[in-house]
Amino acid sequence: MRRVVLALVCLLSCSALTLETAEFLHAQSAKTPASRPVSGRAEAAGSGNAAAPSVTMDEVNSFMQHTFSWNPDLKWQVMNIGPAEAPGITEVDITVTAGQGQQPLVLFITPDGRFAINGEMVPFGADPYAATRQVLSRAAGPAKGLADAPLTIVEFSDLQCPHCKAAQPTIDKLLADNPNARFIFESYPLPMHDWAYKGAGYSLCVHQQNADAFWKFVAAVYDAQDGITTANADAKLTELATAAGVNGQTAAACSSSPQTKSTIDQSLALGKEAGVTGTPTLFLNGRKIQNVSGTPYQVLTAIAKFQAGQSK
Repeated sequence: MRRVVLALVCLLSCSALTLETAEFLHAQSAKTPASRPVSGRAEAAGSGNAAAPSVTMDEVNSFMQHTFSWNPDLKWQVMNIGPAEAPGITEVDITVTAGQGQQPLVLFITPDGRFAINGEMVPFGADPYAATRQVLSRAAGPAKGLADAPLTIVEFSDLQCPHCKAAQPTIDKLLADNPNARFIFESYPLPMHDWAYKGAGYSLCVHQQNADAFWKFVAAVYDAQDGITTANADAKLTELATAAGVNGQTAAACSSSPQTKSTIDQSLALGKEAGVTGTPTLFLNGRKIQNVSGTPYQVLTAIAKFQAGQSK
């Protein structure tokens, strides 16, 4: 029985959803009502790469309907259709929701359009994370730690994402246990979160005023996450910015500036180039960890120490 329970927990905590896991979410929907309705069977995101010629939005939605239409409670949102890192392969990023359970589903479509590979495409080679390290060398988000640290941890996060909030204690512990690490925070607001982009803008503007206040602000937003809505986001975020030790009104005015928007968009582009498909995503010297909360801490810290040793 214990093995069965552990297996179910593993399924729910997986960062890249399998088709079987998506079906398992149906069982959870009977226990936990949806936190907010998802309109329609499938919704196309208004951002992301243009659809690759070999795969259309209609084809993706038809595939999802044929696979999941037996379950009227399961909804999905097609986030992006575009070229994968591997030549000739199309990547389809989908968010699947059932009740309060929400997980990303990543499909890789073969060039002939006949098969979908469900899972994660991992880098391969003598130094498989070198290319990602090179991409992340351009990370310019709020940071702490020495620039020449043996371990660089880059987090792509969404302030409205409940998984990011849940992962924060683990990340804080990882940083405390690796005091020589450099930590960089990159904003990655997801399209389905209605105030996440605004929250990212406020956080950057708080950082402009006071670097230390940025970390206080992020922690405070996570704590207040459930009480922030589209309607009250400006008031709440301004209040939290002030409480963090900066001028909240100044942060509010700065948050919607073209320069702030450009910085957020650059962070989003960087994340997509590095292979981010959901939040939170950590990179330890280029090595991607998607399921932060679901990864046993002893495994996470062992990988961190190993990656730090590899840089010597």
